[in-house]
Amino acid sequence: MSAVEQEDNSNQNRRITWEGCSVLLDINDGDRLVFSRLTAGSIVKIGNKNYPLRPLIGCPFGSLFQVENGANGPSLARIISTAADNNAEDKKECDIKEESRDNRALIDNNTAQTLTGEDIEGMRRQGASGNAIVEALIANSATFENKTSFSQEKYRLKKQKKYAPKVLLRRPFARSICDTYFKKYPARIGFLRVDTLSLLLSFANVSAHSDVLVVDMIGGLITGAVAERLGGTGYVCNTYRGDSPYSIEIVRIFNFNDEINKRIVRLSLDELSNNGDWKEDEMMLQSANDSNVDNPSSNQSDVVLESLSLEVGSMEESVASKVYKAVKPGEKAPQDAIKSWKENGFSSLIIAAPDVDAWSIVKEVLPFLSFSAPFVIYHQYLQPLATCMHNLQVEKMAIGLQITEPWLREYQVLPSRTHPHMQMSACGGYILSGTKICNEKSTTTTQ
Repeated sequence: MSAVEQEDNSNQNRRITWEGCSVLLDINDGDRLVFSRLTAGSIVKIGNKNYPLRPLIGCPFGSLFQVENGANGPSLARIISTAADNNAEDKKECDIKEESRDNRALIDNNTAQTLTGEDIEGMRRQGASGNAIVEALIANSATFENKTSFSQEKYRLKKQKKYAPKVLLRRPFARSICDTYFKKYPARIGFLRVDTLSLLLSFANVSAHSDVLVVDMIGGLITGAVAERLGGTGYVCNTYRGDSPYSIEIVRIFNFNDEINKRIVRLSLDELSNNGDWKEDEMMLQSANDSNVDNPSSNQSDVVLESLSLEVGSMEESVASKVYKAVKPGEKAPQDAIKSWKENGFSSLIIAAPDVDAWSIVKEVLPFLSFSAPFVIYHQYLQPLATCMHNLQVEKMAIGLQITEPWLREYQVLPSRTHPHMQMSACGGYILSGTKICNEKSTTTTQ
């Protein structure tokens, strides 16, 4: 990628898909959610057929596609709705009439449909579209006209999902990613619900130009949500114990540009607690310079090496102008930022570590937070947070401590059919929030 292409990539319209971006495919109005990366050879399986995703490249997010079986095989065709179609749908939804029909006389004995499976396969071989098959099923149904309008709509929608499925192209961001993982793989994100995620960001006061310290052991969802809200300002530092950092694979789904990826850094707890690391690096550089002064023979060889390095450097610059490597999230934090954090502390702290004892990780991480800064801790269960809250009160490390249990109810909003969903999540976990204060122990620790 050239320098011009690099500039175009930074100024890319994020409302339109591009090759290599991650997308969320919503199949049949939420029946199936799939994350995919758009490439020339990527496919999605719907039913027993594979559909190429190449037609999705260059389309705006929010576009609707429908499967088609053409001469070149199965494909996805974009549906462009007009203003007349939207007005007709709105009028149909608002036009509620009193009906005398009901479904009491209908008997489900599988004899109402006269169109057989062989007939449907014959229509497919002849190139009939999914909508044509649905209309044929309705025309050959002996009980369709006797059903209520609501039952007719349900019947039409059921057949449309089977014979004419639709794919909605959605942009992956914090809410859609959290919702999808909560429905498909809740254990990977610690059973974190979307309303709980919003409360974490709110209680932690995550805003522009903030330096947020994160202990993210749920795949990088917290890290990506914080970076999305920062918008390329400040830093989100993902800290970890030991030598191996925690996985942040979910961050790549957000489609962050290089400016935001540079603000996502990693730093171990050992490097944060060691105050002399950056000083040792400067001392090593100074000692290397002193050794060069003491050895004049090495200086002569350095002149030759310098001339060679100039030639190699000019070649590398020409190659670098043609090849551009994208910035990956999760690089090591720069030294100036580490020095600032050790002197001033972080502006907020978010902990989501369901596999680690809450109090043990808080004891290690809370000293790196600046005074009067907020912190939040998420856990699926209540007891670890209750123990942590008691210890924080005993040690006099924080004030304003409270444990919050999020509550969420989803509603179906349709004409004459507005009611809560029949199946909902019973619990969204628990949040412990508070504000760090200055006491005698903390001052002695910082000194």
